[in-house]
Amino acid sequence: MFTYSTRGTCSRQILFDVDANNNMHNVRFIGGCGGNLQGIAKLVEGKNIDEVAATLAGIRCRNNTSCPDQLSKAIAEYKASKAQ
Repeated sequence: MFTYSTRGTCSRQILFDVDANNNMHNVRFIGGCGGNLQGIAKLVEGKNIDEVAATLAGIRCRNNTSCPDQLSKAIAEYKASKAQ
């Protein structure tokens, strides 16, 4: 399970798994608006990480970011960690 510490949002962490086909699973947000974040987690379940990142990048709430935007950043960090 990959863990990402968020910046500038009510949620503190995002946890998720990625399968061999680069699809997201078991997305969990720690903290934040429970209902909204459970909805995001269900919507991205089984989706390709590149598709999810492209869809969610740039969504703004406060502090010039949002929980969906932070998920796109978490995916970028995940990909960077796998490239090393």
